[in-house]
Amino acid sequence: MNADFKECLRKRKITEFTRGKALAAKELRIAREDFKTAKQSYDRSGYKWATVQAYYSMFHSARALLYAKNYREKSHACLIIAIRALYVDQKLLPLSLLEYLQKAKMLRENADYSNEWSREGARLLVKAAEDWCLKSETLLGKR
Repeated sequence: MNADFKECLRKRKITEFTRGKALAAKELRIAREDFKTAKQSYDRSGYKWATVQAYYSMFHSARALLYAKNYREKSHACLIIAIRALYVDQKLLPLSLLEYLQKAKMLRENADYSNEWSREGARLLVKAAEDWCLKSETLLGKR
């Protein structure tokens, strides 16, 4: 177990969650809905909202994976750390998807807090959100 993940556990930013497996499918549904909404926003030139919605699609996909391991996050940063430890380091998820999630977090924060976004950033995140949905669904046997 990597040191960052241990630290998230120690600080209780990641906690055990016995109901996790039962809620993973719900998180996948939310992720898929957020992806569809992000794509619709992008198609209507709503790049700020496409950015935000695509991030949350990836967030819910990642949360579904975390729930499947009976953990819950209390920090977006620790969610990323946990996915690295539980899926990327175990060769179950490609590092590239985790990097997209990290980039999406930054672009979502820029859109929300600095009112900065771009068409290209939104396009990249919508595609990454779809990839996250597909990979998460496959890993959890929902595809």
